Amino acid sequence: MAQFSFIPAAEAAAFADDIRRLFDELSATLPRERRALSGECRPAVDVLESDEDLEILMDASGISAAAVRILFRDGVLLVVGEKAPPAGQQGQYHLVEREFGRFARAIRLAGAFDVARGRASIRDGELAIVLPKLVERRGRTHRIPVADAEDRLP
Repeated sequence: MAQFSFIPAAEAAAFADDIRRLFDELSATLPRERRALSGECRPAVDVLESDEDLEILMDASGISAAAVRILFRDGVLLVVGEKAPPAGQQGQYHLVEREFGRFARAIRLAGAFDVARGRASIRDGELAIVLPKLVERRGRTHRIPVADAEDRLP
């Protein structure tokens, strides 16, 4: 069974360079109208485990795939992105509850995953990241053949 935990803000400093680099990349590639020029948001995240994989689901309403970057390093999944406010809306707001801005979520994952086969997509306002599990081999019995001295490789 995989284990996960969210990275506390105090430990996030270890990923500051990665986060800064990903935000710089977004700044260079997103058109101005899709940029979150200010603010910060914190999309909700769920982690779901099956026998075959671990799935991380994040609220992504109004966020395009181009506005998200995902990085896996040292057992930590880092999801960085920007949610821009809707463009061209006129009038005076009387109530504002939706969050807009940059976000960075870091999730520590304990387990063996085939990250190279991992995949992510945004559909119906939800970002789904799927990490296939690797078969746990620790604790299994492995037979090692024994050869005569003459059969040894040089």
